[in-house]
Amino acid sequence: MITALHNLTLISDGSIAAGKAVLIEGSQIKAIVDETGIPAGVEKRNLNGAYLAPGFIDLQIYGSGGKLFAGKPEMAALKRMEDDLLNQGTTGFFATIGTNTNDIVEKGIAAAKEYRKTARGNFWGVHLEGPYLNAAKRGAHPAGLIKKATLAEVKGWIERAEGVITMMTIAPELQDQDVIDYLHAQGVIISSGHSNATYEQGKGFLNKPIPAVTHLFNAMPQMHHREPGYIPAIFEEKPYTSIVADGNHVDWPMIRLAKRELGNKLFLITDAVTAATEGTYQHRLEGDKYVMPDGTLSGSSLTVLKAVQNCVERVGIDLAEAVNMAALYPAQLASKRTKGKIEAGFDADLIIFNEQYQTLATIIQGDYLTPTT
Repeated sequence: MITALHNLTLISDGSIAAGKAVLIEGSQIKAIVDETGIPAGVEKRNLNGAYLAPGFIDLQIYGSGGKLFAGKPEMAALKRMEDDLLNQGTTGFFATIGTNTNDIVEKGIAAAKEYRKTARGNFWGVHLEGPYLNAAKRGAHPAGLIKKATLAEVKGWIERAEGVITMMTIAPELQDQDVIDYLHAQGVIISSGHSNATYEQGKGFLNKPIPAVTHLFNAMPQMHHREPGYIPAIFEEKPYTSIVADGNHVDWPMIRLAKRELGNKLFLITDAVTAATEGTYQHRLEGDKYVMPDGTLSGSSLTVLKAVQNCVERVGIDLAEAVNMAALYPAQLASKRTKGKIEAGFDADLIIFNEQYQTLATIIQGDYLTPTT
């Protein structure tokens, strides 16, 4: 059966178009046609002029709705994240675990392996942010749990995970090359974060082979005119680089600077958490951000759609390009070659939203879902 989505404003691959219809067959996009070219006999769904964009992708989120997967890694937390994110138009995510004990990491791996058997399609794997970080740039990560990687431990986790560990944030300047080479060979996305790398060190490992950087400007040395530090190396090497566009983690002029420098390699993450009163990470909401008990900034309260809105309204990025930052570029980093664009042959993972940046519906693998309360 073919469904035609019509009377919409199409956003895809850096462009915005009206007068188009999107034909969906099964779980894939069959074609993009003019409104006048909708075939006879197909089911029509009128979007009443709303925006239709590729489903959003969040490669770093810790929990939602009162269940913090990073703190209590269980299937119920993954279920809550999956449902909440589908309500928000996010059709792909990496559930993230921060620096923690081996027991928590291994429970997270076990829960993720079990959950992926019944997941609805937007849970793509686990992002380990730590414990192999630089304590000098630990942020909200507990210094006592940060350590240097050993090849034996890394191999043990990767083999145990059976493909469910999809991304790891590490401080590359502190790790042995055999660890980095192993992770790269296993297809894990290696991202440099919570790093105190120098300019020279960054030039040595970015894209050689490390393809990504975690939350630009946060937990890394800042630029200085006589000691340039890591950030100019990022701007020059242009790896895929995530940013938290909430105005708390990074101010708007700095996001503008990052966009000018990194172009189509800058992508959005939420780095979102939820309230928690137990475990290693006890987050409380303070205004529109989360902090640790000592007041240290921790995660955000963002949705990806809110980050897109902020990029448009506060940073001055065109809507179509802000959508690329939320969908196409993270899909490219994650090697999801049939996601992130509305194009024939791509997966029918889509978000429908209005001019007020409210999610009206999510389509995942061709299934049409309206937000639930």
